[in-house]
Amino acid sequence: QVQLVESGGGLVQAGGSLRLSCAASGSTFNINAMAWYRQAPGLQRELIATITSGGSTNYADSVNGRFTISRDNAKNTVYLQMNSLKPEDTAVYYCYAASLLRTFWGQGTQVTVSS
Repeated sequence: QVQLVESGGGLVQAGGSLRLSCAASGSTFNINAMAWYRQAPGLQRELIATITSGGSTNYADSVNGRFTISRDNAKNTVYLQMNSLKPEDTAVYYCYAASLLRTFWGQGTQVTVSS
């Protein structure tokens, strides 16, 4: 079992920055890929950034060039650096982890970007 706890969300003005953190605990040796998703009110959950155990990254077009995903394997933590934030980035952001057999989700952290 893996537990994921997000932190770092909050309220920020458009153009500002935030850094989200996701700390993993439990059977973390099983984790390979980790990712960040977000879900805005009335919309489906959206995959925005992924990182493999080897450090390869991928981004949704909507955040590419503004957001950066990274991970510290020694701390079992994944980060999402969000720059040049826009009001349309407002959403609940979820951390995700995958092992060979299971997937895990955090509880989510709210990010609100004011115009």
